Amino acid sequence: MAKSAVIIGGGLGGLFTGAILAKEGVKVTVIEKNATIGGGLQSFIRFGEVFDTGMHVIGGMQPGGNIRRICNYLGITDKIHIKDVDSDVIDTLYFAEDKKSYTISQGKEAFVEKLAESFADQRENLKRYVDAIYAIVDELDLFYLRPSDDYIAIHSEEFMMAANEFIAKYITDEKLAAVLAYMNPLYAGRENMTPAYIHALICALYINGPSRFAGGSYLFAEALRDCIVENGGEVITNDGVEQITSEDKLITSVITRKKRVFSADYYISAIHPCTLVKLFGDNSPLPKAYTNRLNDIPNSYSAFTLNIKLKPNTFRYINHSVYYMSRYDEIWNFGKENWTWPLGFLYMTPPDIDQGEFSNKMIITAPMSWDKVKQWEDTSVGRRGKEYEEWKLQCVEELISRMEELYPDFRSYIDKINTASPLTIRDYYAVKEGAMCGYSKDCNNIMLSQVPIVTKVKNLLLTGQNCNVHGFCGVPLTAINTSEVILGKNYVLDKINQLDSNA
Repeated sequence: MAKSAVIIGGGLGGLFTGAILAKEGVKVTVIEKNATIGGGLQSFIRFGEVFDTGMHVIGGMQPGGNIRRICNYLGITDKIHIKDVDSDVIDTLYFAEDKKSYTISQGKEAFVEKLAESFADQRENLKRYVDAIYAIVDELDLFYLRPSDDYIAIHSEEFMMAANEFIAKYITDEKLAAVLAYMNPLYAGRENMTPAYIHALICALYINGPSRFAGGSYLFAEALRDCIVENGGEVITNDGVEQITSEDKLITSVITRKKRVFSADYYISAIHPCTLVKLFGDNSPLPKAYTNRLNDIPNSYSAFTLNIKLKPNTFRYINHSVYYMSRYDEIWNFGKENWTWPLGFLYMTPPDIDQGEFSNKMIITAPMSWDKVKQWEDTSVGRRGKEYEEWKLQCVEELISRMEELYPDFRSYIDKINTASPLTIRDYYAVKEGAMCGYSKDCNNIMLSQVPIVTKVKNLLLTGQNCNVHGFCGVPLTAINTSEVILGKNYVLDKINQLDSNA
């Protein structure tokens, strides 16, 4: 196509957008500030084990799933390592309040019937609730990779309802309503704020069947990188963009930390918009009202993570995720002012490629507000001080003590521990306030929290989790939107569907 694009940021959004454009003949250059690509797909090695930083549970990779279809189109499906979770138990949820556990099963009917074992009088309500979830998702053509000529979508009343109100509309049992909201930490859900469509998308993905990366999520990032390189593109690491130059309301070049200069027809930002704005310095071509709006949008909350190396042959591998929650009536307290930590957390045993009976590692992720680390926000990695290190040890103890409620001997299984706080997420992902899911979506003011992929600078586009929907599903779908600004509307979707029809 004789077009070129510089992509700022080599995370999931930058790599997917770059892979699509490169496949379609655009000369792509991806510039990543970290030594390793991937963003939320990054993995790191500690104590001889590979730990993933963000993408622990993924959707859309089952046969016929939307992300799997995109991978088929890119030609990388055979290069990635995915392990599906057990269909009869895709998740378990434990409430410390009454020491009760609930099982979530794959498939619409199994999902309803398994929960109806604990809430028999809610069986019909559960059926209506699941039908309503899929009705909302069906309003999103892009979720199903359906081409569309609509530029302004018209949605149902439930689509923009607050997620907690949506659940309450169908479910009359308060405990069951809390159980159905168990995944809100996955999308940084907030009471009376998070739109129902976010809740519905995540739920539909997992009801359809979640998967995991085997051997490390970095392998998926490498497959995307290879797709870019094999199609004539370039992926540069350890040299982030430090300055963007512009003239006559157009970007003319980007300058990296190593003082290399890159120019292209299009510039695509896959980093947090607030980080992008700073790269223009005092001569930004973006309207001040626009940049003020970007800075005013609330961010989602962050997380504190324990990466644990387990002693050999002590903890059996669990092929699903487990959610710990303190109380039913606190399920929507995440993100509230002065919320108690930890309200709850997710723990999982990431699979190796040849996973055996016992796990070598565990990841525990507990949502956390930025306020918890704000006093150290001006510090850097390795230089945060003794008080910070003592605080982290307190957080570790809080989480381990709760794990001992489930496994009384849990402490004896631990070999070594590595921790990550919201400051870690901020510094490695370059996201404001360590936001786990980018900007926080607000159904009461959706125009504020929606960031279009097209900007006021004609050759500047956005991609990534701050546009549309975050996560392993939402970000690749946004990458299609961004790519089609350059390639033409429905260009990529038509190719994906044509490939499916020829299969």
